[in-house]
Amino acid sequence: MEGVQFVVDDAGRKTAVIINLEKWGELWEDIYDILVSESRRGEPIVPWETLKAEMMEEESLINLWLQERLMLQRA
Repeated sequence: MEGVQFVVDDAGRKTAVIINLEKWGELWEDIYDILVSESRRGEPIVPWETLKAEMMEEESLINLWLQERLMLQRA
């Protein structure tokens, strides 16, 4: 297959693959996404509303920090 090379061990068994990302980059992204998803399979699930609330709280803290920093710069 063009743009794909296999790395083999001394016994001739395929141990790795090298792919041309210019040619196969979109396919690699799909494969990578699947690998990441599988690696996280056992992680706890966070409900969307909980995650959203945490993100909004973090955003509020960041905004507060930025406002305080701006006031210190003006002083």
